Amino acid sequence: MKAVIQRVYNAVLSVDGKLISQIGKGLVVYFCVEQGDDESLCAVFANKLAKLRIFEDEQGKMNLSVLDIGGEVLFVSQFTLAADLSKGNRPSFFNAEEPNRANALYLKTADILTGLGVPTKTGVFGADMTIDQSNRGPVTIVWENK
Repeated sequence: MKAVIQRVYNAVLSVDGKLISQIGKGLVVYFCVEQGDDESLCAVFANKLAKLRIFEDEQGKMNLSVLDIGGEVLFVSQFTLAADLSKGNRPSFFNAEEPNRANALYLKTADILTGLGVPTKTGVFGADMTIDQSNRGPVTIVWENK
């Protein structure tokens, strides 16, 4: 599994001009399930996201999590994070998990995150989504866990 985690003031996700999800302060997480990813990684990812200390405290140090600030997560499935650019100029997505399994693990991770007390909104798996976000910092973290 891979994720790109971005700290935001707010974010809005729409499909075909229809509002699907929106959050205030928190995280936008672009999430990818790759071939061979195990279901046990869902809890690992959700726990890390809930406790990741990337928000400033009163001294301006990154000591607070999305839970600490009462923030939200916009959790977006993005198979393109599995891109392999090692050959040619067109990415290969051979490493991406097949859609049904990827969607199941994506939704399971979102459910676990919600269960940890983090308000979590999702996108539409497989849809062509438009995401408007106002990055804060910017703070962007790329995380991969095998």
